[in-house]
Amino acid sequence: MPQRLVPDELWALVEPLTPGFTARPQGGGIAPVDDRAVFTAIVFVLTSGCQWRLLPPLFGVTVLTAHRRFTDWTKAGLWRRMHRAVLDELGTQGLIDWSRAVLDGASVRAKKGGTMTGPNPVDRGKSGSKIHVLTDRHGIPLSVAVSGANTHDSQALKPLVMAIPAIRSRRGRRRRKPDKLHGDKAYESRELRGWVRARGIGVRIGRKGIESSNKLGRHRWVVERTIAWTFNYRRLAIRYERHGANFCAFLTLAAALTCSKKLPT
Repeated sequence: MPQRLVPDELWALVEPLTPGFTARPQGGGIAPVDDRAVFTAIVFVLTSGCQWRLLPPLFGVTVLTAHRRFTDWTKAGLWRRMHRAVLDELGTQGLIDWSRAVLDGASVRAKKGGTMTGPNPVDRGKSGSKIHVLTDRHGIPLSVAVSGANTHDSQALKPLVMAIPAIRSRRGRRRRKPDKLHGDKAYESRELRGWVRARGIGVRIGRKGIESSNKLGRHRWVVERTIAWTFNYRRLAIRYERHGANFCAFLTLAAALTCSKKLPT
């Protein structure tokens, strides 16, 4: 199972990014647990949705070590750097299609509340979060974000576009701007249209009362499929993290893993 969760090719990208281990004063010289074993345990928690305390012993990692390393790596920004590293690899091989970017969001219930939550208007006002995803033309996630469930989708447009990293290309400079941006009518706003155009990006956002959702759906289905892939990581289907940063960390890790599956084997 560990090899299947974290293949050698993926670990070769992640290993150089992991922060160096600093022994605690009370550690008594105990050898640190292997980073790959900890990383694999974290991927298992994300994929299976199991609670930290139910982490199987087969990974050779204690619950305390896995959770502490996850928290430390989250603070160090590992997941964001990992996502960018995988995107760089895809870009170098010409596997990112910049001709169109698509964005959308989906709500999840937050069982324990916490930061980045709010009353969900489509779930009888229960506490929830909303995940936001922006993909390339083929559904590769370029940026992700988390907000309260009561956040309007339009408020995520600017952060998602600005969060696209400068990604390597097969030839020439790094790139971070798609040719065109697609979104449904939730993103319709004259101010947002002008903001996107000012950055040299074409706008293809549904206009209320003018365009049908069916027509736009011919292009937007890719981001809906990516969101479905995201929820296959069961830790994201229902939010149990009280700290929004930890939930966002799992989402970013899921985006990086989704991208890694697009790499040639």
